[in-house]
Amino acid sequence: MVQNKLTDTPEEIIENKSEELSVTNHPKAENTPQKIWNGALKLVKGENTTKLIEDFTAEMTLVAEGLCEDQSKLRREVDHMITEEDRHIQKVESKIDLVEKTLDEEKEAIDRTITELRNRIAVLEKKAGRDAAKVKNGKSIIRDLTWLVGIAAGAWVVVTIIQKFF
Repeated sequence: MVQNKLTDTPEEIIENKSEELSVTNHPKAENTPQKIWNGALKLVKGENTTKLIEDFTAEMTLVAEGLCEDQSKLRREVDHMITEEDRHIQKVESKIDLVEKTLDEEKEAIDRTITELRNRIAVLEKKAGRDAAKVKNGKSIIRDLTWLVGIAAGAWVVVTIIQKFF
């Protein structure tokens, strides 16, 4: 009897089984449909069903172990990816915090600059008000001088006229 190996292909197993059950290998075998049917049943049921079950169980155990190893490997990869993603999230959050802090500092600097500019504008407006008052005073002095010159000129004209006619 030929043993089935794990490396045998299904075709090889069938050929081996058919050689075991062929009518020419058995002496006194009659070539009847009943014998062929019995041979086929023997091939399917087999005398070594326990051996086939053990082989199948061994192969399925091997497949299950391989799947378990693959699943473990994938779990480790997923855990590694989660760790990496957490690290990236922390980096992004720290960069966001840094940008927010820098933005706040810049806002405070701009607020200080605006306050300084407002103070300068207020000082310049006061100075312009004082200068305007000086200009106003200067204009009033010029106006007053113009009146005095006009009065003096009028007096001179009156004195000149009086001297010519009298």
